[in-house]
Amino acid sequence: MSANTERPFRVSIPDEDIKLLHKKLELARFPDELEEAGWLYGAPLADVKRLVARWKDGFDWRRSEAEINVLPQFTRDIEVEGFGTLNIHYVHQRSGVENAVPLLFIHGWPGHFLEVRKLLPLLTKGSPDHPSFHVVTFSLPGFGFSEAPQKKGFAGKQYAEVANTLMNSLGYKEYVVQGGDWGHYIAGYLATHYAHVNVKGWLTNYPVALPPKLLSTPWLYLTHVFTPYTKHVKDGMARTEEFLRKGRGYAAEQSTKPQTLGYGLADSPVGLLAWMYEKLVGWADEYPWEDDEVLEWVSIYWFSRGGPAASLRIYYEMTNCFERAAVAGVKWTSIALGCAYFPKEHGMAPRSWLCTLGRLVFESTHERGGHFAAHEQPEALTEDVRRMFGREGPAFGVVAGRSGYA
Repeated sequence: MSANTERPFRVSIPDEDIKLLHKKLELARFPDELEEAGWLYGAPLADVKRLVARWKDGFDWRRSEAEINVLPQFTRDIEVEGFGTLNIHYVHQRSGVENAVPLLFIHGWPGHFLEVRKLLPLLTKGSPDHPSFHVVTFSLPGFGFSEAPQKKGFAGKQYAEVANTLMNSLGYKEYVVQGGDWGHYIAGYLATHYAHVNVKGWLTNYPVALPPKLLSTPWLYLTHVFTPYTKHVKDGMARTEEFLRKGRGYAAEQSTKPQTLGYGLADSPVGLLAWMYEKLVGWADEYPWEDDEVLEWVSIYWFSRGGPAASLRIYYEMTNCFERAAVAGVKWTSIALGCAYFPKEHGMAPRSWLCTLGRLVFESTHERGGHFAAHEQPEALTEDVRRMFGREGPAFGVVAGRSGYA
């Protein structure tokens, strides 16, 4: 257990860093573009030019900074076996309900800790009609304002160790987890290593798993073979196949040569913007991104403690240089597992596959929403959390002494 090194934290980017960003934007050189290219070849030139102009002359980072600093932010030193001490940045928003359920929210890439912002007032709201939650989220090591690992091999077990140590350090010996993207995988590793003792249940909005195997899970294997897919599953798997054919190039690069890509993203704010903007738009369900919203999102990466390249390495480490599935190390446990299905999520596995991850007790299907569920559809995701862990839900009371009700 790491010592109590908690310190209040406020985002405060030096003026020199902001001036350097503006100088780089002024010197930007743009590529050409084919006629009527649209989104076929990537982020459209007109969009990127508009965003760059706004970033340089209109976007007010200091205003965003002040709004971010409304959140209760802290840092804490956490010892990670084999990797020394990392200084971790996190948000800890307590509910007014004393017996609220502790919940850890975990972001992914190209996300960050601010993905939880819209959820905070909803999840922490006290009521006799639904459970309330003490919410914690942290910047993954190498993301946002957390320190980046300096050694090779920092992968699923290590991210889970950081998360569990953080929750224990805050006094939450038992808690539940919600996450998507890398948050899905890290939640799985948390369940693998800390189920029952610490982790009591998890809800994912990124329903990805490997197919069941005959020798290890014969019943699930036979269920998979002989159960026809529903239209919902067929549509989801078709989206996944389309994504694997046409949308996974970024992952191949980040999983194999992140350092090479990192030079471009660390030196060029325009390159970073285009790289991330393509994903923000393409992975969402027609979400109406505002320009300043995009620029704040990308600025978190540009001004991040480890720099834009540090966040890429999670792909290399979690997939062993793209040679194994990131979920391969997640083992089945009997704690409660829930899955929220959003129609434009690019990762989708059949129910029999998801049952290899845990005891699947809760499922919800939504009409709108994509990869960034917490940001796109915060009310819907909040309702899923409440239903799963509420009085009528299959995971009510999993954290001892904490019903969450006012």
